[in-house]
Amino acid sequence: MVELRAALRQYLQQNFLLGSTGVDFGDADSFLEMQILDSTGFLELMSHLEEVYGITVRDEEMIPENLDSLDRLVEFIVRKRGVMPAHPRGGAA
Repeated sequence: MVELRAALRQYLQQNFLLGSTGVDFGDADSFLEMQILDSTGFLELMSHLEEVYGITVRDEEMIPENLDSLDRLVEFIVRKRGVMPAHPRGGAA
């Protein structure tokens, strides 16, 4: 899960924090409260999860309990996939 967490953190930093390493957020910090993601950002995140991790995010799954922190994202992806992915699709080994 460490690799998955690191890949998601990198994606968030590059796409929503414009690569800034100056914004530090903990694994359990709320993306909304930290102003990392807004509603449009969550839609972009959903597209990323579906494309890269091969999961389908249903409307009823788009809730904070699944998506509003790094910890919750990791748990959600693992639960949706049923197994821990070694690397995202197209990722290097």
